[in-house]
Amino acid sequence: MSQNRPPYEGEEGYGYHPDHQQASYDGQYADSYDQDTGAVHADDQFYYTNEQQPYYSNGQGYEGSYAYSEGGYSTDPYQSSIQQGRYASQSNFQAPGGAYHGMPRRIPDSASETFSDFTMRTGQGGEYYDQSGYDGDGYDSSFAPRRRSGSSTPIYGDLNAHLQRAREPYPAWTQESQVPISTEQIEDIFIDLTNKFGFQRDSMRNMFDHFMTMLDSRASRFTPNQALLSLHADYIGGENANYRKWYFAAQIDLDDEIGFRNMKLGKTSRRVRKARKKSKTLRNENPEDAQKTLEELEGDYSLEAGEYRWKSRMNQLSQQERVRQVALYLLLWGEAGQVRFTPELLCFIYKCADDYFLSPECQNRVEPVPEGDYLNRVVTPLYRFIRSQVYEIVDGRFVKRERDHDKIIGYDDVNQLFWYPEGMERIAFEDGTRMVDFPPHERYFKLGDVVWKKVFFKTYKETRSWFHMATNFNRIWVIHITAFWFYASYNSPAIYTKDYSYLLNQKPLGQTAWAAASIGGTIASGIQIIATLSEWAFVPRQWPGAQHLTRRLMFLILILIVNLITPVYVLGYVGYRHSTSAKAVGIVGFLISIFTFIFFSIMPLGGLFGSYLNKRTRRYVASQTFTASFPKLKGVDMWLSYLVWVTVFGAKLAESYFFLILSLRDPIHDLSQMDMRCTGEVWWGDKLCKQQAKITLGVMCATDLVLFFLDTYLWYIIVNTIFSVGRSFYLGISIWTPWRNIFSRLPKRIYSKVLATNDMEVKYKPKVLISQVWNAIIISMYREHLLSIDNVQMLLYHQVPSEIEGQRTLRAPTFFVAQDDNQITSEFFPPNSEAERRISFFAQSLSTPMPEPVPVENMPSFTVLVPHYSEKILLSLREIIREEDQYTRVTLLEYLKQLHPAEWECFVKDTKILAEESAEFQDRDPDEDREAVRNKIDDLPFYCIGFKSAKPEYTLRTRIWASLRSQTLYRTVSGFMNYSRAIKLLYRVENPEIVQMFGGNTEALERELDRMARRKFKFIVSMQRLTKFRPEEMENMEFLLRAYPDLQIAYLDEEPPENPGDEPRVYSALIDGHCEIMENGRRRPKFRVQISGNPILGDGKSDNQNHALIFYRGEYLQLIDANQDNYLEECLKIRSVLAEFEEFNLEIANPYTPGMPKDTVSHPIAIVGAREYIFSENVGVLGDVAAGKEQTFGTLFARTLAQVGAKLHYGHPDFLNAIFMTTRGGVSKAQKGLHLNEDIYAGMNALMRGGRIKHCEYFQCGKGRDLGFSSILNFTTKIGTGMGEQMLSREYYYMGTQLPLDRFLSFFYAHPGFHINNMFIIVSIQMFMICLMNIGSLSSESIVCWYNKDKPQTDPHIPGGCYMLQPVLDWIDRCVLSIFIVFFISFIPLVVQELCEKGLWRAVTRFSKHFASLSPLFEVFVCQVYASSLLSDLALGGARYIATGRGVATARIPFSVLLSRFANDSIYLGARSMLMLLFGTIAMWRASLLWFWLTLTAMVISPFIYNPHQFAFTDFFIDYRDFIRWLTRGNSKWHRNSWIGYVRMQRTRLTGFKRKVLGDVSEKVAGDSNRPTFFNLFFSEVAVPAIVAALAFVPYTFINAQTGVNTKNNPQLDSVEEVNSVLRVIICTLAPLIINAGCVFIMACIACCAGPLTQLCCKRTGSVMAGISHGVAVIIQVALFEVMWLLENWNFRRALLGTITCILIQRLICKILIATTLTREFRADNANRAWWTGKWYGSGMGWMAWTQPAREFVCKVVEAEMFAGDFLLGHLLLFFQLPVLCIPQIDKWHSMLLFWLKPGQQIRPPIFSVKQNKLRKRMVKKYATLFFTILVIYVVIIVAPAVAGHNMDLGDSLHFGTISDGLVQPKGLLNNDTGINATTDYPTTLTSYDFVNTTIA
Repeated sequence: MSQNRPPYEGEEGYGYHPDHQQASYDGQYADSYDQDTGAVHADDQFYYTNEQQPYYSNGQGYEGSYAYSEGGYSTDPYQSSIQQGRYASQSNFQAPGGAYHGMPRRIPDSASETFSDFTMRTGQGGEYYDQSGYDGDGYDSSFAPRRRSGSSTPIYGDLNAHLQRAREPYPAWTQESQVPISTEQIEDIFIDLTNKFGFQRDSMRNMFDHFMTMLDSRASRFTPNQALLSLHADYIGGENANYRKWYFAAQIDLDDEIGFRNMKLGKTSRRVRKARKKSKTLRNENPEDAQKTLEELEGDYSLEAGEYRWKSRMNQLSQQERVRQVALYLLLWGEAGQVRFTPELLCFIYKCADDYFLSPECQNRVEPVPEGDYLNRVVTPLYRFIRSQVYEIVDGRFVKRERDHDKIIGYDDVNQLFWYPEGMERIAFEDGTRMVDFPPHERYFKLGDVVWKKVFFKTYKETRSWFHMATNFNRIWVIHITAFWFYASYNSPAIYTKDYSYLLNQKPLGQTAWAAASIGGTIASGIQIIATLSEWAFVPRQWPGAQHLTRRLMFLILILIVNLITPVYVLGYVGYRHSTSAKAVGIVGFLISIFTFIFFSIMPLGGLFGSYLNKRTRRYVASQTFTASFPKLKGVDMWLSYLVWVTVFGAKLAESYFFLILSLRDPIHDLSQMDMRCTGEVWWGDKLCKQQAKITLGVMCATDLVLFFLDTYLWYIIVNTIFSVGRSFYLGISIWTPWRNIFSRLPKRIYSKVLATNDMEVKYKPKVLISQVWNAIIISMYREHLLSIDNVQMLLYHQVPSEIEGQRTLRAPTFFVAQDDNQITSEFFPPNSEAERRISFFAQSLSTPMPEPVPVENMPSFTVLVPHYSEKILLSLREIIREEDQYTRVTLLEYLKQLHPAEWECFVKDTKILAEESAEFQDRDPDEDREAVRNKIDDLPFYCIGFKSAKPEYTLRTRIWASLRSQTLYRTVSGFMNYSRAIKLLYRVENPEIVQMFGGNTEALERELDRMARRKFKFIVSMQRLTKFRPEEMENMEFLLRAYPDLQIAYLDEEPPENPGDEPRVYSALIDGHCEIMENGRRRPKFRVQISGNPILGDGKSDNQNHALIFYRGEYLQLIDANQDNYLEECLKIRSVLAEFEEFNLEIANPYTPGMPKDTVSHPIAIVGAREYIFSENVGVLGDVAAGKEQTFGTLFARTLAQVGAKLHYGHPDFLNAIFMTTRGGVSKAQKGLHLNEDIYAGMNALMRGGRIKHCEYFQCGKGRDLGFSSILNFTTKIGTGMGEQMLSREYYYMGTQLPLDRFLSFFYAHPGFHINNMFIIVSIQMFMICLMNIGSLSSESIVCWYNKDKPQTDPHIPGGCYMLQPVLDWIDRCVLSIFIVFFISFIPLVVQELCEKGLWRAVTRFSKHFASLSPLFEVFVCQVYASSLLSDLALGGARYIATGRGVATARIPFSVLLSRFANDSIYLGARSMLMLLFGTIAMWRASLLWFWLTLTAMVISPFIYNPHQFAFTDFFIDYRDFIRWLTRGNSKWHRNSWIGYVRMQRTRLTGFKRKVLGDVSEKVAGDSNRPTFFNLFFSEVAVPAIVAALAFVPYTFINAQTGVNTKNNPQLDSVEEVNSVLRVIICTLAPLIINAGCVFIMACIACCAGPLTQLCCKRTGSVMAGISHGVAVIIQVALFEVMWLLENWNFRRALLGTITCILIQRLICKILIATTLTREFRADNANRAWWTGKWYGSGMGWMAWTQPAREFVCKVVEAEMFAGDFLLGHLLLFFQLPVLCIPQIDKWHSMLLFWLKPGQQIRPPIFSVKQNKLRKRMVKKYATLFFTILVIYVVIIVAPAVAGHNMDLGDSLHFGTISDGLVQPKGLLNNDTGINATTDYPTTLTSYDFVNTTIA
């Protein structure tokens, strides 16, 4: 071995072993510590085995007979079983050595050290447990004392016996453990059930292993009796068992006692009512049955009595019966497939199956049911019904139906049918017979005959409507709108004061003030009525769980009337007359409105005036159980929740009043009394312009209301951050905690918190044990190339000579005492290294409170589940050393080397050592010196690409190094396999006897450790695409299995159908690295379970998880994504994390003890969340911003949310209580589209069903995030549209209408509130721009008064007749400040988080880097994309899974791609808003408007700022070339990336696609697009644009209305003529449309006549025709701007506002045309090409070729308008970038800004050949010329009219008769009608109205 290598480096080098040609980067950590020598040595290679358990043979007969009691069928299914005797006494159990005839029951296993999937017999004969000595049948009080049964506790006695037992497949469930039922008996039960119900053999084997693993896990820390009883309680009979909850919620107890026929059932459909009547008639014909029923009806059938009877039955069950019940449930669940998403349907099937099993019919059955009967007869019809809701068969293939969610009967609708007996009553057969009319034991085999399509119906309509928000969040609107009204009405006395004059400032009558404020109660009542009516529309009345809303509505109307009395009486009847009675009525009315406001704010909608939340009745017990079982907060958590929201609203209401409302007080005072002196319009005179001030006031109030909403979220963030920081100090997480000492105390904390020291037999000094753990951590980092050899030597514990001669002692590294507790000394780690970060967090986390770990033997088993679709498994050599495409400037390897230079250095050194050894031992000349060998090895190849030899083992090392620093599955598997290493390390450290016993036999020791790791931990990757992998992917998958043989892979296998025309057979299969490789090269599955069909019916991930879920093992699940990482030191804490579920010490009391009080049952922990470290945070500004968002939400906010009960499940890296979640619908939901954000639904489901959700501060996993601008925004779009879908969901309805106020507010602001806040931010910007237009037109045409805020309000305005607008202008500054604060508040959590956990310097540095990198611009853009995605989805739908690339983003994206991707989301809106802001800036400059210039610039230019190398000079003009080509191509021949393709895709969101398929290549990229409803289309595409256009039109008419112009100040005029600005708008709006229509029509005629001929000589005829038409459109659009300028007599300000108005009206007209006239779009592009080429014949459209031209004509007119806009906008965006392009070395500085690379580490420019360089230069010259030519034209268009029109007055030169009167705006008229120019005299003093005739000179 080379002396340069450390002694602890394994001989296999970097995961490479000479015995294997394929390297295994796993590199088993050298974490063992030799007890004799103290030397650290490497673990051996993984233990491999290929031995496989054989399949059960499928065709063998079954001849067993069963002797059951003759007692007939009892109505008590459980009692009948008890009367018949215990399982052990029944003859169907064979002797221990026996088996069912022809059915193998034992599977031999000679290799006991390998994991067995099935039972391994102990060879002890399996005698039955003696029932007489067993106290488990009917104990009434308690379990035996808690015990631990493993050898992690001190091992006394025979160690060999312990090891022998450990070799059993389920060591804690053996005869030595005094189990109440043997493994063989349990196996017999599973086999018996399989034969009785026709389950699949593989499914039975899988579920048997699943059950036994669970038992083994529980029995390792409880007695076997406790283990089995607790398992039965969790699955079937306990307080928290979902089956038990359903049993009583659905009133099945009454069915069992008295039958459905005698139950009082509520509302249902007409068909079911007829069936009831028919059933009653039949019963009347048999009076004996009626008499029997009457006898049975005697007794107490209340819920309490039923629960008592239930516990008595459960308590009397034998352990065999408990096993049988759980086994039956598991077997049903294991083959249920998609039915697993419907837990109550599964409960119903289980109940039917259980009733059948206990019946004489089942007992007397001899022949086994055919295998697969359950799947084919019960599950498959349900699966096909569910599938038929989403897909239909067209031409032999499945096609997605065009249905929105409200037309799809989804999983939840199916499931909720079984919540109420009225729903189950609907289950009927073809002949109309009801299932409930059959005896319970006959129902199971009737399930296959049910006509399910007639049974199910919608139980909640997810209608795409904004009214969901009215219902779900009604309290939010009540609180804010009503409070705003109270504030605003109090500060608007001028509005309700008679004959108000500012000179007197009269106070309003008390009665009117009280009455005005009391309208708030009316508003609150109105909101509640809207919410109730909306609920009426969304919840079908036929669903039994629907509330009776009529009574609530009547009460609400009554309350509305009561609140209306006061304002109607006082303001309407009494008026402004002083009245004592009116004042009394006003005060009483105000108090009533306050009470109404408070009551409606606090009371959930579901609890209003009804029994829905009343738990004293059984009417709605199912809804209460499954939607409102929220765990109550107690103690500190409850008071903290109250305190958070009292603080938030206390601060918010105070701040909003003084900052927002008071800034509006003076504008209300002034504008409400202001009448404008204007001339007006030809069309309607001065009626509109006189009201301009009041219109402006209305827009300002609406804007203030939006800001009032935003204030709450601002304070929520601040308060949440403060409370979270306080909790971090309490937990000791913050580095500012004074008692931390995290490094010096680290060894002690490792001993006390990582090791299970309380149960250890202390034979060794703690230092010895600590050293093993610490050395293992350090060496794992070395093997990951995070540390150099020198670093490792300084960090390891070393053996040194002791003071006592002949002995050695351990020397701790100086690291522990050398550290400042605020930071790590750099000598031990590379600066800012990953190793330093990991050790810091590890030390910091151990200073927090942690549950005490239990010994490894006693810890529960758990599984890590990773869904995988097409994520990279392992990077190929090509991917890491070659540029990805023509736009990429750097290879991935080069980029990673720059990001991780120290780690690359360590890797190269290690590789060189390996190369030296290889050269030394393979090609060594005996005479050659070792130094000579080293000199032969050239360093350059190693530092460039990591290898010199092309041997696979060397190239593979480089691939692995890169893969472990990218977002690959290999990184995930490698990281989470650390659980296995951690378990082995802990087991060895805590059980030194094991190591001693094996002596030097490390191989046997390793096998023993592997057994323990396999027993406690499983890792499953669900690769749904495995059978469709490319060869490269398959090779990478095989490499994973060789490197990690214990890794399990679940996948979908498909076989052709048995009969022609049938569907293919689909299987869920499982393999691992031990499975043998068959002749076809694939591995033989361990389990292969057939399912009903393709399970991927939703968006993919949830279905992928669901199909693999049957293969999980243990009590807990950790859900992980395929781009995560984990670390050995974190995995060492796994026992403490699992202890967070609070199930390590179950209650002593028997859960089935009758009469046990309910309050002793606590809500179980369903989910434990954990922190995430975003390892992509150092990849430039965008990666860091994405990481920061995850860091603040996943850590800072999660800390508080978990404590106040508002945390949900967000997928990775949460731990789940497996039984709780899998019995309640699984780990996610799966309806396509609706459950796009699938994980969060599982969290809401858990919370609603009584599960608690915690957050773990001391454990974290790594997580990759999107790195590029587009991929981050794709993720943002996915989250935004997913939130739109969530708002439609029933979960939001249940939580919004049933949660108590504090919990509701926490839920709202942590989840939908964030997105609604983003929407309100963007709405506030839009509203502000509209305010700017109105205020700008008002101020620019008015004479503003002199203003001194220190003078009394009653002073006269100077000059007389002026307009007091200064408070309005001041309001603008206050409004800008509000929006600015709301934007920047998003940075506070990240800064505080950094400050608390990493110190002041890191916080300042990171914050400064963000600002220097212009991250505020990015935040603005992200906010807009969030809002746009939400609005778009709620209006039009279209939510879908978006793949969000996980690679590094170093490639330059073309300008055209960025424009087309983000134009609709942000750029168009930003551009329109920027025109409005330009007008506002010109009309009334304010310095505060600079913030909005920055904001709108971000909305328009961000995609280009964050585009790598956007400002590279040559690339810029080549990109411009691509932009021009993008605009023009696609009209002669289809092109994937063209402007016309982009426009068509945007249009189809409104029109949808036709079903007809033409077979054209362009159809492949069309995708799916449903046509939205007309109401949604009208509201989003017509109503909102119409309102915006109207609010622009009003100020435009006002700015032209000649305000203040009169004959006194313009004596040259005889009279002031009205203007015709409306006609100007009509001309400039409609002329482009008309001209474009004419041009398009002419081009089409020419194409039809000459196109077919010209095509013969010119292949680009279509492009030419389109180019001419589009060119005319651009020219006309520019010309009409000049015409508007001309008609405004060269006044740019008015022309600009006129142009804005025309653009908005044109946009409205285009949207109306699309929404009302266009039919569906063809998927193919044929119609577009046919229009421009004239080739309609042969286009493949059939008879539609006759109708399509009319449709296409409308399209082309609209397209011409859009093309002109995109051409002009695109060039403006490029022109904006030109000044930046001219900055020297801008590309270098820009790269530093994006990637945070030092100047010396810049990404190199691409290398081109001479020919390529010449071609590029030629392109640049050509297109730079075109670019600058168009730039000059743009300048001329603006400058020339401005210069020429300065001295030009058109006057009446453009007069075409009376219709054109006032067409040209008069020029040069004075508008100062104040003072001496006033036509009215104004007062100068305040004494009285006597002075009104006094004028001011």
